[in-house]
Amino acid sequence: MSTTDEVPVVSEPSTDAVGAASARVAAYLRDLILHDALAPGDRIRQEEIAERFGTSRLPVREALRMLEAEGLTEHEPNKGARVPRLSMHEVDVVYRMRERLEPLALSESLPLLSDDDHAHLEEVQRQVEANTDLDRFLDLDREFHLSTYSGCRIDPLNAMVTRLWNSTQHYRRAFVALGGQARMWVVNAEHRLLLDAVVRRDTIDAERFLEGHIRRTRIELGHHPGVFGEQP
Repeated sequence: MSTTDEVPVVSEPSTDAVGAASARVAAYLRDLILHDALAPGDRIRQEEIAERFGTSRLPVREALRMLEAEGLTEHEPNKGARVPRLSMHEVDVVYRMRERLEPLALSESLPLLSDDDHAHLEEVQRQVEANTDLDRFLDLDREFHLSTYSGCRIDPLNAMVTRLWNSTQHYRRAFVALGGQARMWVVNAEHRLLLDAVVRRDTIDAERFLEGHIRRTRIELGHHPGVFGEQP
């Protein structure tokens, strides 16, 4: 090669470009998992996702790391990423963790919620009561509860609450499907009790109502081992 020949330069994608692509991939996979298009145990093949987005595997790997931190994926050595599958006992333990941590997040949040926040919660609950679609209910229910924690300023607590919500999404879906519309009056009654306590800024009542709300789901799920692929 002569000194006048130019060596081709292979440009690396910028950090910003990789970050933006990772965020898009993470949003896509998060939506699939939360809406059960990817179910517990399903594999996530990096090459297929990279091809779909027209990108390298680097943003896909970064997206999977983000989702793993959120409790939505896990990495198995020599097998790759998949949606976590929990046993009946594991879900029971996660719900027990939620019974303890979410009332704490609520008590931290409640004094800092504004009148506008209360109005938003009222509107979300109104939509819950008018709704008949399972997927829409799960989105609204998530918005309702996580909004009640939005005043909490303890970041590790917020992250853990969101992670536990994510890890139980599939099983919460199964629980709601089992009960159907005939059991929605119970959910709405519990939401209304909780909302009333939030508006009154009564942390004792709010914690008590929330703990019972979560515990009821845990106990009723325990009556349906088939949801977990287990024998009675």
